[in-house]
Amino acid sequence: MTGYVEGFEGPYCRIEVDGNIQAVPREQVDPQVKAGDAVELKDGKWVTDPAATKRRTDEIKKLMDDVWES
Repeated sequence: MTGYVEGFEGPYCRIEVDGNIQAVPREQVDPQVKAGDAVELKDGKWVTDPAATKRRTDEIKKLMDDVWES
């Protein structure tokens, strides 16, 4: 399962999965995960997927560049 970290609120991490936001207890999230990361669920813990995070970051940057060039 893959998701995107929207941010943190108190004891929860907000992760978007299939368009729905889930409030996941922080103890189920690797401490190195940060907002904006693409994450995947491995052995019951959400961990960063560096390749997916880079692809998403590059895609968002390209979209932003296209908007500002118009």
